[in-house]
Amino acid sequence: MIKRLDNIKLGIGESEDKLLTIAKGKLHGLKQFKIIKKSLDARDKNHIFWVYSIAFSDGEPLNPPQTFERLKSPPKVAVIGSGPAGLFCALGLLRHGIYPVIIERGEPVEKRRDTVTDFFENRKLNPNSNVQFGEGGAGAFSDGKLNTQTNSGSNRDVLELFRQFGAPEEITYLNKPHIGSDNLYKVLQNIRKYIAENGGEYKFNTQFIGFECKNGRICAIKLKNTLTGEEGLEKVDCAVLALGHSARDTFEMLASSGVQMVPRDFAVGVRIEHLSQQIGLSQYGKSHTLLPAADYKLVSHAGERTAFTFCMCPGGVVIPAASEEGGVVTNGMSLYARDGKNSNSALLVQMKKEDFGEHLFAGMEFQRELERKAFIAGGKTYAAPVQLFKDFSADKLSHSFGQIEPTYAAGTNFAPLNEILPEIVVKTLKVAIPDMGRRLKGFDCPDGLLVGVETRFSSPVRILRGEKGESVSCEGLYPCGEGSGYSGGITSSAADGLETAEKIYEKFKNH
Repeated sequence: MIKRLDNIKLGIGESEDKLLTIAKGKLHGLKQFKIIKKSLDARDKNHIFWVYSIAFSDGEPLNPPQTFERLKSPPKVAVIGSGPAGLFCALGLLRHGIYPVIIERGEPVEKRRDTVTDFFENRKLNPNSNVQFGEGGAGAFSDGKLNTQTNSGSNRDVLELFRQFGAPEEITYLNKPHIGSDNLYKVLQNIRKYIAENGGEYKFNTQFIGFECKNGRICAIKLKNTLTGEEGLEKVDCAVLALGHSARDTFEMLASSGVQMVPRDFAVGVRIEHLSQQIGLSQYGKSHTLLPAADYKLVSHAGERTAFTFCMCPGGVVIPAASEEGGVVTNGMSLYARDGKNSNSALLVQMKKEDFGEHLFAGMEFQRELERKAFIAGGKTYAAPVQLFKDFSADKLSHSFGQIEPTYAAGTNFAPLNEILPEIVVKTLKVAIPDMGRRLKGFDCPDGLLVGVETRFSSPVRILRGEKGESVSCEGLYPCGEGSGYSGGITSSAADGLETAEKIYEKFKNH
């Protein structure tokens, strides 16, 4: 017998052992118990508490093991990209006895960390291995946030797999789960070890530069070693395009090869930094050492366009995230403890295709132009242009920081962001920030620091695919994840990877 209890309230600091006591009182002969949901209720700042749901049984498994049919004659599948979509597609393929070859233009995560650190400290950008490219994808240098607005049936599977490979167990039940970049590095290495030990193969420093089709079906992929320049051809039955949202040169190659794709709307803006303590006071009413670093999620319709926060990093830092020379891109990152002095989030304004033109890559060029402007304004050293909110609002150049000092590792330079960002973005942010401040006290503080520019919210194109998951242009080519325009964030991308693996299995199970 399995039972479930919801809406159990525990005060801040109360032991979770009380949940087990409650379960024992409800079911004699208790053998299995687990927390299935935990969220913080801080609506009444004088009475903040945790809310739990629990499941327990007298022997029936709470997590019955999944079984998967394995193919006797598996196809050869290349998974191009080792971000969440690619890695979880590879894991899904292995379940069915399909042994993937993972093609990754960047480095393994431990080498990638050194390369990224060198860029932060010495401004030496590696266009093939950076915050955007390499094992783990862009998510490896964020926060490992696993909350999602999608309702995919694979979301739970994604969380369980992350837990199996070393993520904290709490991610399976927290309302807003996160792994932390420090934990995520270890999880990625565990996934790599598992894939390699179970028949999969990795090819790092290897770029996908083309493909061949026969009778409308993919038969080979063209690869290039990014260290030696050596090119080669590898025969495949399928190729999964788990490219990530920043694979601009690959998008261009696919389009020139006849792969159908369409432009997409996206959003651009800045990173905004506040003191973490101030966000905590605004959300909780006073300092709480037993509560997590406070987060927020804000939307404003006060301007002509919708503005919203995204990828909020409590106790985190703003990081350089360029993948092309001569451009400045920002992102946010926090470790598991989320104990940094500042908190930050992307502050974005929705853009429409008519803002940059209907050409397939007009949006991509629009992003590039903003990144080039930010690079020039930062002093052409990958430093980021920054401005205090009070000065941004008054169209004045900032000359000194207030209480909030920047965390951006490659340095900053005071610059007028209104001369970098599109006019519609500037107008919208000037009214949206005070509007958000009415709901989150201090969000519009004069010293709030705007760091430019945030341009990689989502892919500027979508690679068209049919109901069976294949490209409408080439059989056996499977667009997948954020880069192909079908997800946004770690969890939804990983879920799309698992679902793509199932589609490949369905295609070949009767062969």
